Formats: sequence, C-alpha cells, structure tokens
Amino acid sequence: MSQIATRLACSLVLCLGVAAAGHAQSVGDTAATRFSTLDKNSDGVVSEDEYDGSALFRTLDADHNYRVTVEEVQALLGPDRDGQLTAADRIRVADLNGDGELSDEEVRRVAEMRFQSLDTNHDNDLTLAELQVGFWRP
Repeated sequence: MSQIATRLACSLVLCLGVAAAGHAQSVGDTAATRFSTLDKNSDGVVSEDEYDGSALFRTLDADHNYRVTVEEVQALLGPDRDGQLTAADRIRVADLNGDGELSDEEVRRVAEMRFQSLDTNHDNDLTLAELQVGFWRP
C-alpha cells in the first residue's frame, strides 16, 4: 500500500470508526502507528489539514462517481467482525440525506466531527495522547 493510500486508509478508520482488529493491521493497529502515518509533516501533531476529509473521499470513491457506497467502504475495511460497526452501519451514521451513499460533503463532515471529538483540548491539533484516548471510541 503506498504511503498516501495508507494515510487515507488511516483517516477512514479514524473518521468512520476503527476497523476490525484483523484487517486494521494493514493500516497500523496501534494509535502510535496511525498517528505517525497521519502526521504528514512529522511535526508531532496532526493538524486539521492533515486530517483531510476530501482526500479521504477521493480514496473511498473507487469508481469515481462522486458517491461512496457500502461496497466501497467494505472493500477497504474487509470482512465484518463481531463487535465492530459494519460498512453499512458506518454509512448510516454519516448519511445525512438518507440516500444510502456518502457525498464528499458527508465524508468531510464526518472527518471534521471525528477530529473535533478527538481534539479534547480544542487547540485544532491532535497529539498522540489525544488519539490514544479516543482510539477505540466510535
């Protein structure tokens, strides 16, 4: 997996919830591994710009039809695992208009909400400690 694809896959996992442990190893199965992947400029924090919902959307939209389907999310997450949200559940959580698919706006909104929930001190940067606290939180 290329470094950019790995970063974006990590964003998906963080934005839409953590992938099942067995599949998550391909994108890093610890908060520290995912943090280092997201910290594109290696400055020790993940900024809002590095936590990029539009880039995430482009990666998820495998067929480039400007919609993200359950199948596209499933392809990245792998098989459903007990105790984890399914691809369909992840779509439902983010699907504002109820059409069963995600638009760029909906993916960006989920990314922003996830970033804000992880940024507990509200300084617009994520530290490794903040990511570790929220790592398994849906």
